[in-house]
Order: sequence, then structure tokens, then C-alpha cells
Amino acid sequence: MKEMVTVCVDAMGGDNAPLEIVKGAIEAVNESDAVKVILVGIETAIENELKKYEYDKARVEVINAEEVIDPNEPPVLAIRKKKDSSIVKGLELTRDGKCDAFLSAGSTGAVLVGGQVIVGRLKGVERPPLAPLIPTTEGVSLLIDCGANVDARPSHLVQFAKMGSVYMENVVGVKNPRVAIVNIGAEEEKGNALVKETYPLLKNCSDINFIGSIEARDIPAGQADVIVCEAFTGNVIVKMYEGVAMSLVKVIKKGLMSSLKSKIGALLVKSTLKNTLKGFSLEDHGGAPLLGLNGLVIKTHGSSKHIEIKNSVLQAITFKEQNINGLISEKLKSAD
Repeated sequence: MKEMVTVCVDAMGGDNAPLEIVKGAIEAVNESDAVKVILVGIETAIENELKKYEYDKARVEVINAEEVIDPNEPPVLAIRKKKDSSIVKGLELTRDGKCDAFLSAGSTGAVLVGGQVIVGRLKGVERPPLAPLIPTTEGVSLLIDCGANVDARPSHLVQFAKMGSVYMENVVGVKNPRVAIVNIGAEEEKGNALVKETYPLLKNCSDINFIGSIEARDIPAGQADVIVCEAFTGNVIVKMYEGVAMSLVKVIKKGLMSSLKSKIGALLVKSTLKNTLKGFSLEDHGGAPLLGLNGLVIKTHGSSKHIEIKNSVLQAITFKEQNINGLISEKLKSAD
């Protein structure tokens, strides 16, 4: 029998809370008997949503939190002042070992600040990076960092590469993952000061499979498994991904509806096209883990629907089963 994994979910976080958050959490409980969910937030609102579903009552718990941190609030101040918020309470449960992971679609800043201040970093971790899986023609790649460390140093990027390699190999199952640094060209001498200084450090890392630079246009083709960059570049990449994906879907739909002949063709390819496009949906790959903390913290999009919440909860099971934090600690220790 598998060990139960307990995931604390911020039921009040995001644009679609608590409706989509609760729905996704319950779908995860109904899909896997290895997970228990703790829903944190305004109890009456959560209970009203739970009435809609059938589920194992022994594996769903509700903890009341009367305050909600708004995305527009200064993160540090919000964490300090709103002690009865769903984010702070969820992070405290993770810190205290009462759950294995914390998941939120709420304020990114509050989750990032709270993750470091409340949960704390693993020994040896300089900066925890936010690392989403992004779809490619070959499957998925890990983009690290996409939002946590805008002003990163070369030593931070080296740790990102090591942590990303551990995650891809043990959670996604990619053996000896290829690591590349985002650059404006393939040549070693290209790039800004950060990239130029980081490149030789990565090249000299014997415990990662560093393949050199990768240009943004080659990322969707799956030419690397771990994409290393500082958070400014990473956030631009992931937002561009989302925008291009939505635009392509609109253009394809418009083209398919442009004439009677194309409409007939659309009916014939509808199911195949839907499955193909689904593979390039970010929500199907779960949330972005904040790697390098004493417990797992997962951040999902503010617009997350139930599918992304469900997949993020299930993502936490593999993280716990594969002892990712232990492996990251060993990886960084061996580099000392």
C-alpha cells in the first residue's frame, strides 16, 4: 500500500476560487487513493462547494482561514500582517510537517516570499527557483527560473541547473536530462554578462549533462530538457508561450470556419486536432514547484481551472515518492 501524501490547497487563491480550486482538489482525491487534501480558506465558502461532490470524506479536511491575500498587496507586508490568511496558514502547515505540499493559485509574490520565510530553504540552496514544465514537440521541458529570481547570479543558475536535472530525471523520468542556458545564439562567446559568466561554470559541472546554449525558437522543439535562465527571461518565455498558444488556437478555429468545405473538414479532424492541441496546454502539466525549500510549494496560474489544480495535486505525489528534496540536497552537497 502506498504512503498517503497530504497536499494543502489554498482554496481562496486565484481568479476562480473557491469553485475551480475545490473541484480540482476533489477530482484529484477521486482519481488517486494515495492523496489526502486539506482545503484552507473561508470554511463556509469551501463547505458550500464540497456539497456538490461525492468523495471520500476521510481524505478531505477543511481548515478555516478568514483572510485572503490579494495579488495587488505588497507580498512581504501581506505575509506579516495577514496571519489568518489561507496562504500563511497553508505554508505553516507545510513547515510544521502536517502536509507534504502546499498548492496555491493566489498571489505569486506572497507564495514566493512566504515559501522562503515560513517554509525555509534547504541547506545549501542560495535561491529557490520557480520551475514549470512547458510543452514541446518531444514532450515537456523544465523552465527554471520563471519568476522567483529576477536578479540572479551565476552561482544561482548553476544550482538551478542541478535542481532542474534532479526534478526532470526523477519526477518526469528523463534519464540524463540535457541542460541548456537561454542565449541569443549558440556560440559560447555570445550573451549578456550573466550568461557569459555562467556558461563556463555549467560547462565544468561534471554532474549535469550540459549541452550549451539554446535560443528561444528552439525551446518548443524540445532541444533541451532543462532550460536555465534568470526569472525575467523565464517569465517572458512562459508568457509568450501562453500568448502564442491562445493565438494559434484562435487562428486555427477561424480558418476552419471560413468556408463550407473547411467546416466539413473541421468535423472530420475535430477529435484528432483537439487531442493534438491538448498536448500543448500548460494546464495539463500541473503547476510550477518552488524548488529548494524544506517542503514542496507549488504555484499555479491565477486563472487556473480544475484541471490544472487536479494535476498539481497529483504532481505532489511523485515529488514525495521520489524524495526530490533529499536528492536535491545530495546533489548540492556533492558539489561542495
